[in-house]
Amino acid sequence: MVTTTAMDDIDVLAKARRSLSQDYTPDASEDYMSERQLTYFRDLLNAWKRTILEAAEGTLQQLQSGPIRESDLNDRASSETDWGIELRTRDRQRKLISKIDSALRRIEAGEYGYCEVTGEPIGLGRLIARPIATMTVDAQEAHERREKISRDN
Repeated sequence: MVTTTAMDDIDVLAKARRSLSQDYTPDASEDYMSERQLTYFRDLLNAWKRTILEAAEGTLQQLQSGPIRESDLNDRASSETDWGIELRTRDRQRKLISKIDSALRRIEAGEYGYCEVTGEPIGLGRLIARPIATMTVDAQEAHERREKISRDN
């Protein structure tokens, strides 16, 4: 049985938030993407990445500890299913790390917090919920509609 749990991205992000030493949340009364806000998001993104990497390290250690040894076929099938889910989760999180790295590069380039399509502010609420967001809600919805139309054709 896999002892590491396949944490949802939201749970991992919540854990990263709790690990931050500062007791600060960006606020709309501040200048948008002020140095304090950028520092918050940089720290959050780095903590999120660290949390993902720590979970991946636990999975790797378990994989290296040996093969599945259940003698009962049902137990073995269950363990293999659990491992499959765990490995898919780690793959999804590997892709998430590249998005986190991209967000960190946007902070350094002074582009973080602004829509890559419209150039408008993404908004603090959206960034707090999804720090790797690259588009405003409206631009994201339009993008998803276009994607759906092209898939349907």
